[in-house]
Amino acid sequence: MSVVSQVIINADNELRYPSIAELRSIIDYFNTSEERIRVSCILRDKEQNIIQIASKAIFKIHPDYIAPGGNAEGVRKRSLCLRDYGWYLRLVTYGLLAGDKESIEKIGLIGVREMYNSLGVPILGMVDSIECLKNATFEFLEEKQRALVSPYFDFIIQNMS
Repeated sequence: MSVVSQVIINADNELRYPSIAELRSIIDYFNTSEERIRVSCILRDKEQNIIQIASKAIFKIHPDYIAPGGNAEGVRKRSLCLRDYGWYLRLVTYGLLAGDKESIEKIGLIGVREMYNSLGVPILGMVDSIECLKNATFEFLEEKQRALVSPYFDFIIQNMS
């Protein structure tokens, strides 16, 4: 849900007009909308580069994942891990464009711990993976852009931890 939708729904649920603080949050959102779109385009265009950098980083941290018997052993398992990287990067862009973390939670985080546990995927490794994805993404962004996108990565990390 977008910032604007959330403000309207909250006000309507309480039978009131939006507060000054809520209206300011909408102004802040609109003031950063062009930059949010630019960052989303960078993430889309650099997805493969970001995933490549992040995957090298995670396998340096956890070389046992690609060793015999590891969760990312072999081409097939490794490609599934990298597919998840692309999925999480898209989730970040959804949150960034909406200006809200709810879409990340609804689309990608509800039940994720249980799913990874049932598949035998270490949650610590997934947290490390998202951190690597965040760091790899930062290589393509300016400081101001990093500040816009960082809360969405942090939200995923926090919810996986």
